[in-house]
Amino acid sequence: MSKTKEYSNGEVTVVWEPDICIHAAICAKGLPKVFKPKEKPWVKVYEETTDTIVEQVKQCPSGALSYYMNDASDDASEVLETKVEVLENGPLLVYGTLTVSHKDGTAEVKNKTTAFCRCGASNNKPYCDGAHLKAGFKG
Repeated sequence: MSKTKEYSNGEVTVVWEPDICIHAAICAKGLPKVFKPKEKPWVKVYEETTDTIVEQVKQCPSGALSYYMNDASDDASEVLETKVEVLENGPLLVYGTLTVSHKDGTAEVKNKTTAFCRCGASNNKPYCDGAHLKAGFKG
């Protein structure tokens, strides 16, 4: 089980699962005042509005970043519409809620964004672990 870290500004809590992060740096490039990988804590949730942070978290290609609204009646963290995107030289991204059935018969529900390996080099198949960068995958 992945160890998670949570960062809250009172309205929203950003959840980070480091074990599935592919270090695409989309968060840091999109909101450099909030996501500062070289600092601790690296997520500065007070540096931007809640809506801005939520929109950036939704762009995480691996799903390592997610969020939930602290007010239980706020349904902003509901399930996303399913969408599939092919990243150039990178993983296949599936946005939304889906069930992944593994070859050993187990199944798991994934929510938000799931990055699937397209290069074949991942040590965490069927998921992307960022190995495409080292492998020089083009596609």
